[in-house]
Amino acid sequence: MLPDNLIYKTYYNWWKNINKTVLVLIIVLFGLGLFFSLVSTSLIASDKLNTNSYYFFIKHLFFIFVGVFFIIFFSSLKNDDLTRVSTFFFILFLFFLILVPFFGVEVKGSKRWMDIPFLPRFQPIELLKPFLIVILASVLSYKNNKNIYYKFFLSFLILTPIILLLVIQPDVGQTLLTFLTWLSLIFISGINLIFFFVLFVLLCLSLLGVIYIFSNKFGYILNRLKSFFDPSSGNNYQSEKASEAIISGGFFGKGIGEGTLKDRVPEAHTDYIVSVISEEFGVLFIIILMIVFLFFVYHVFKKLYSEDSNQTKLILVGSISVILLQTLIHIGVNIRLLPTTGMTLPYISYGGSSIISTSILSGIILNLTKRRVDY
Repeated sequence: MLPDNLIYKTYYNWWKNINKTVLVLIIVLFGLGLFFSLVSTSLIASDKLNTNSYYFFIKHLFFIFVGVFFIIFFSSLKNDDLTRVSTFFFILFLFFLILVPFFGVEVKGSKRWMDIPFLPRFQPIELLKPFLIVILASVLSYKNNKNIYYKFFLSFLILTPIILLLVIQPDVGQTLLTFLTWLSLIFISGINLIFFFVLFVLLCLSLLGVIYIFSNKFGYILNRLKSFFDPSSGNNYQSEKASEAIISGGFFGKGIGEGTLKDRVPEAHTDYIVSVISEEFGVLFIIILMIVFLFFVYHVFKKLYSEDSNQTKLILVGSISVILLQTLIHIGVNIRLLPTTGMTLPYISYGGSSIISTSILSGIILNLTKRRVDY
């Protein structure tokens, strides 16, 4: 056991060197998520589940407490330890992702979750994403091989089985997010732009081809795309109600507890939380929320200018890309710029796997944005 003075010194150094601005922004975002969980799920719990009206709020609070542990743990690791720990968890959650098609829990036609005794139901891809970023960044920044296209190929080989496993579930939203994150990493690594865009187009066409050829497996995706491009098809109930909620909320909102979307759309507190917030608090609050996200992204990117390690730069770019892309996809779905994907809003939406995944990403970001000193 560590002596008390050593424990004190360790956490004093952690606090002294941590990026306080980034930490405060993370706390603010998680705090807002907890508040919106309270106002958006109390009626669902009491009316639909006939249980304690704070059921979802208490679960949300529990996952945030667990998330705090991961934030502190991952932000305290040394760089070499971060890579080793990430490799271990990458292999562990990749194993669970492989098990999903065989032993996963099916919900609404998709197998995306695992149920393990003594553990809450979790979504392996959510917990895999932070460690996938570290692994891909390590491959792309490997110093002993100077051939950048070999590194691209190797990173693609790592990505491919994950993409295939997500397509099998099927989970096109996470497939798209994972693929775009990989593209952001190879783009930053210095790929030729012509090659980059050709690769992007080919892979997108391949994905669309798979969806079309195996339409019996991905019929719900084709229906979502059809309803997106043809609103009169009648398959866009959730999107219509979300848009109506944003419009009815106006600039300043109806007031806390006055919204109706959370009672009319299933999973509104996860997939349509922006519409729930907009209906009750107005578009003005959504704008403020987006400014907080952009301020967070800005302070993370500031670190890139003073960082010499390519691996650190790539991990930071990958981590913030996941958060930013997921935010943009979620908002795009809520305002009907994108088809429905079932994507949560980082820090804000209810969901245990999403909260833990975001906490791990936050811990990694805090680790790599803190001042580097020899303890």
